[in-house]
Amino acid sequence: MQAPPGTVSAAVREHLRQLCLKEFPCGTGSWNKSRFLPQTWRTWRELVPKEEEAVSAGEETVEALLGLVRSPHSPWALPRDSSEEDCFLRELAIQNPLMIKDAFFYSYFRSLRLVNKGVSMVDKGLLKFLKLEELVLSANRINEVKASNLPPTLKVLELYGNEITSVECLCAHPPPGLQHLGLGHNKLLGALESLYVTANHWPNLVSLDLGFNDLTDLQSMVDSLHTLRQLRLLVLQGNPLALVPYYRGLTVDTLSRLCVLDDITVSPNEKHQFRGLSINGDLLAHEAQLVVTIGNVRGVLDSSVLDPEPGPEGPFIAYSYYVTYDFVEDEEGGGSEYAGVLAEIVKPSSSTEILPEESPEEDIEEAEESVESGGMTESGELEGSVSVGGSAVLPRSVDSVEELAKLRPRIDPRLCPSPGTVLFSTVRKPWSDVIACDYEMQHTLRDLVPLKAFLLAGTTVTIVQEKILSWPLVAPPSESPSATKKGKPEKDKKGKDDKKGKDDKKGKDDKKGKDDKKGKGEKEASKEQKGPKKKKELPKELRQDPPILTVLGRGLVALESLLAGESLVSTVCNFGVVRTIESDKLTFARDLKKSKSKKAVKRDAKKTDVLPSEDNHQPEPLTVEVQIQLNQCRTAEEALKAFSI
Repeated sequence: MQAPPGTVSAAVREHLRQLCLKEFPCGTGSWNKSRFLPQTWRTWRELVPKEEEAVSAGEETVEALLGLVRSPHSPWALPRDSSEEDCFLRELAIQNPLMIKDAFFYSYFRSLRLVNKGVSMVDKGLLKFLKLEELVLSANRINEVKASNLPPTLKVLELYGNEITSVECLCAHPPPGLQHLGLGHNKLLGALESLYVTANHWPNLVSLDLGFNDLTDLQSMVDSLHTLRQLRLLVLQGNPLALVPYYRGLTVDTLSRLCVLDDITVSPNEKHQFRGLSINGDLLAHEAQLVVTIGNVRGVLDSSVLDPEPGPEGPFIAYSYYVTYDFVEDEEGGGSEYAGVLAEIVKPSSSTEILPEESPEEDIEEAEESVESGGMTESGELEGSVSVGGSAVLPRSVDSVEELAKLRPRIDPRLCPSPGTVLFSTVRKPWSDVIACDYEMQHTLRDLVPLKAFLLAGTTVTIVQEKILSWPLVAPPSESPSATKKGKPEKDKKGKDDKKGKDDKKGKDDKKGKDDKKGKGEKEASKEQKGPKKKKELPKELRQDPPILTVLGRGLVALESLLAGESLVSTVCNFGVVRTIESDKLTFARDLKKSKSKKAVKRDAKKTDVLPSEDNHQPEPLTVEVQIQLNQCRTAEEALKAFSI
């Protein structure tokens, strides 16, 4: 049975060769030759008594040979996943090896399973199998099947995981009695595929699996399947057409005889809920809706504690945090509805911006004795600590072009969207222990084939830190010599007034001491009121550098389950721990100094173990809550109300 490589016949021949039906302990040889001697040599033995039936020396009994192929510990045993046909052939090759011929194979096989055998063509040799009822050719490289080469006795045909692009090739002369057709995980594409799944080609079809292809026209598909009167089991999940919200309802209502859809039993209640939806199927919008929700972000490192206090000449540093994710771009929809979100991500902050007047934080005093692990340096960092998360302490002054270049933003490729996708972002939020993003975005897509590819690939979620340095446009004013000279007459005048006041005070009676004390208090109060007027004010106009973006965490969220029938993907992305005990101590020290009542903070710290130490330090990992939901209609009324054109 010679056949070209890559054909079904060649795969069958190779499979039989691997069964070793003509090698020990099967077939004929020195281990059983006396059983198969010619009859003319055995005539004299018929006169010998019964003891002559004993096996000759060096040969094995049939029972011993069968034990070698049946025992799971034997080196001649078949793999555990072998079919019943393979096991039967091995035992038959021991009991009656003379039957193992090509003619026997063609009349014996009722089922052929050639999975992942490199088959690329179904040849005419398959017609020699006269009783073949089941043919499984999954996980091969078949791109077209000539139906005339299929045995007419076939009842089950499985072609999963091949490269078939159209069912048309099977419709020329299909097996008339075929009851199950499995074409899942192929490359079926186009609205015309619905023309080839009608009763004209498959009158006895009971089960049909077209899952995980690229079929898009749901209305045409269910209309064609409606002609299959025997159809009871159907699989369409994994196709782009199954992503529309009314997919299950329209399919169940159109195919009233269906018992199982996508491995889920169709209940009478479900049929009642979607009754009448098929009448208005043409009025339903052909689009999918997904809602992305991003919740809380935890475990973020507060990088501001690693920066020095700004001077009058800057830089003034501001941090914000946000989460990005990529999503498929709707080519048919144009993406105009997301223009505002895209601008927030792509467009950098303006270089010059008028900021509201903010008073600078007062110089922080030295930490309380409760923070005893190390003293604070001038830069605000604990001695002996290490910079965490890539946030280095900035220099107090920029003396060279090289140092200024280090402050410029660096484009991280991880912040760019994948090809064919758009990057979306939550609103920027300041640092806190728990950053509540409160983000929700509904994506409506009409081009469903790229959406399927996107769900198979998944989305990338990234936590980003944005650092912006601001500088005063005008340098703060300094005291000039002329201003100093102007101040001297005022000082002399003030001195004379003070001297005059002292002389007047000596001349007054002792009884007026209370009034003098009151006047002195008013004078000191007036000095205090004049004090803030002399304090230097910070400039109101600030120039902003382009933002410096740092990726704190990045990971992939798998979305393939949305294609497999699930409606919700909910996960918490864990990027590991980025905070250290040094950074947490700095944060605690800053919060301690900012509080109005340090004693209260210390009391609370003792109660709640706020102050981190080597023993109780258990930093929270960097996490973000992500949910992606595929909208699905539960009733016919809901579908008609939400998705009617």
